[in-house]
Amino acid sequence: MKTLYFVGLFFIGFVAHAQEEKVLQNLDDKAGFYGAIAKEIWSNPELGYLENKSSDLLQKTLSDAGFTIKAGVAGISTAFVAEYGSGKPVIGIMAEYDALPGVSQKAIPVRDPVVEGGSGHACGHHLFGTASVAAGISIMEWMKANNIKGTLRVYGTPAEEGGGGKVYMAKAGIMNDVDAMMHWHPSSSNNAGANSSLANISTKFRFYGEASHAAAAPDRGRSALDGVESMNYMVNMMREHVPQETRMHYVITKGGEAPNVVPAFAESYHYVRHPDALKVKEIFAKMIDAAEGAAQGTQTRMEYEIINGVYNLLPNETLATIMQKNLERVGGVTYTAEERKFAEAIIKTYPAGVQVSPEDASKIEPFEVNEKGSGGSTDVGDVSWLVPTVGLGTATWVPGTSAHTWQAVAAGGTSIGEKGMMIAAKTLTLTAMDIFKDPSVTKKALEELNRRRGSDFKYEALTGDREPPLDYRKN
Repeated sequence: MKTLYFVGLFFIGFVAHAQEEKVLQNLDDKAGFYGAIAKEIWSNPELGYLENKSSDLLQKTLSDAGFTIKAGVAGISTAFVAEYGSGKPVIGIMAEYDALPGVSQKAIPVRDPVVEGGSGHACGHHLFGTASVAAGISIMEWMKANNIKGTLRVYGTPAEEGGGGKVYMAKAGIMNDVDAMMHWHPSSSNNAGANSSLANISTKFRFYGEASHAAAAPDRGRSALDGVESMNYMVNMMREHVPQETRMHYVITKGGEAPNVVPAFAESYHYVRHPDALKVKEIFAKMIDAAEGAAQGTQTRMEYEIINGVYNLLPNETLATIMQKNLERVGGVTYTAEERKFAEAIIKTYPAGVQVSPEDASKIEPFEVNEKGSGGSTDVGDVSWLVPTVGLGTATWVPGTSAHTWQAVAAGGTSIGEKGMMIAAKTLTLTAMDIFKDPSVTKKALEELNRRRGSDFKYEALTGDREPPLDYRKN
């Protein structure tokens, strides 16, 4: 009997492995198809909440494959939910597709914008959205072929870059019944650790003064720019008196029209980040105090608008362990001779001291659990406090590349980016298959989520009760 039992287990394992290999081969066969979609989005970069063509293309791709589409969800025209199947478990995959302003770049290893001052996919969201769609379709095809029960969703999440699309989708409750949520992000390395990020509140501070001739009647004027500069000076002084993990940065978005006119309006755009969302709220309150003091001292009026607010990522080791196993199975990026030449040229543009090699793209980073965030911020953070969430990064960029750079845009428009994208699609696919085959994983993941966030946790978005800032990228 024992012999028959082990033979049965071996046979089941063999069949499962054969199914997985078939799914991976199908993704390889469609790499050119998905590469063309990513390149089309890369070639037409659209900013947050303005991603009409990108969103429509991804929706059509999913609809043509057999998904049911709900467009314009959460009051956002470019957000959508694509669904297949029914019942439990419910597995979601998030897809991003917004670009960044001012980083237009050709797919070559020297600085050369397509459009001077134009937008570009410097965070690789053209790859992000496409890989998530590719994974969704491959999982759906596997579910159909093997009569797998459960619900699969692809969430089209716009405006990650400062617009907080996922925050408003989370507030709308359209993710509440998800048992496991997956995401990924373009990177310069391959990793699937259980990592956190920085919570963030971003705000526009607007000062209103009184215009006057700066030479003939300066006493009649009240400079809004003085208000902005006074606030910024006090915020910079705060840096010495906030927790060392804090990050604060800003730009002056409006400073006046002419030197001989006392500015009646001025505006600065501030970010404050910290690994703990509660600390971000505390520091932000001090920033408001500085703005109010600046207005009083310059006899101007101040208003502020919270543009975005996101939680830090809450790691989920239960799900991350599964994803790491699948990433190791898929492997990293192997360059052709032409790709290696491109990578070497990119590496030469880095600052002195950056020690990397093109071969690093083929490596898989060791598994780690980092509960204290560093680096950037993401609106995935809010989702991770509501449902068990797991993600990975793949080497879509040349090793050593920083996000939000022309080097990231350049690599993202080449076969290097497409190869990393397909690694992500394969890893997401295998991870979803594992969860569908063993739904008990979701119970363990939820137990971990509850343990990490605490029994008294109540979600309150850092954006408050504001509506999505649909015009934050409009000039």
